[in-house]
Amino acid sequence: MKKKVLFVCLGNICRSPMAEAVFRHRVKEAGLDHAIEADSAGTGDWHIGHPPHEGTRAILDRHAISYEGMRARLVAEDDFETFDYIVCMDDSNLRNVRKLQPKAGQLRAKLYKFMDFVPESAVTDVPDPYFTGNFDEVYELVSVGCDKLLERIKADLAVAGR
Repeated sequence: MKKKVLFVCLGNICRSPMAEAVFRHRVKEAGLDHAIEADSAGTGDWHIGHPPHEGTRAILDRHAISYEGMRARLVAEDDFETFDYIVCMDDSNLRNVRKLQPKAGQLRAKLYKFMDFVPESAVTDVPDPYFTGNFDEVYELVSVGCDKLLERIKADLAVAGR
């Protein structure tokens, strides 16, 4: 069974689609696209159906990373059954996703904060470039975090394969 990752930010046009695109790129480079899938969603509905923000698209273009077909959507309750990892870009997103989490039954998804995969970093939340304008900083954080997350999932796949 494929491991599935959902990246979550506020509007699903800057941070989470950047993480989705970078992560998909890393997964493909590792030859693991048969075993790992990624998606992204937001906790707010302002940008539903929109492509990633122009700043996200520009930095992904600079790094030759595809974002083709990506459109903003909301986190849904059934995402907790569809995904193995729901990775929130900051504390606020994590709190909002927890509010949506079904209370009953065994859930497939485990919730994480993105920067928890980079414990050596002094940064604990991925800043929102929609407000800061600093897409380069976000790309650097996302790049390191996606590498660490991929290492974690590869280890999880190895354990599951035993």
